[in-house]
Amino acid sequence: MELKNNVVGWFEIPVSNMERAMKFYEAVFNLKLERHQMGELDMAWFPFADVPGSPGSLVYHKEFYTPSSDGVLIYFTAHSGDLNNELSLVEPAGGQTLMPKTLIGEEIGYMALFLDTEGNRIALHSRK
Repeated sequence: MELKNNVVGWFEIPVSNMERAMKFYEAVFNLKLERHQMGELDMAWFPFADVPGSPGSLVYHKEFYTPSSDGVLIYFTAHSGDLNNELSLVEPAGGQTLMPKTLIGEEIGYMALFLDTEGNRIALHSRK
């Protein structure tokens, strides 16, 4: 079978406080989230374009979403080119660095791990 799309089509990051989570992600990634409230479901979409990669959202629902540092790990691309730039904004925005910039492999690049303000474990990736 020939792969026509990337496997991941959408991601959702659970939050317990939407305002706090939006402020955190907007500060760390220097972007603006677009909030959509649909009844008991509250979402804040990351900006997206028709390019490789998966779009996604912060999401709050009192019954169906619980932040966790265990489970799925999402890697955010460091659009600055060096993940140390985004990682340096994590703690001032209220998060916690779990793993500093670490080489995965010369052909793959670097990664780092942090906890967001909601308690989710998130990764950063950059080639440099």
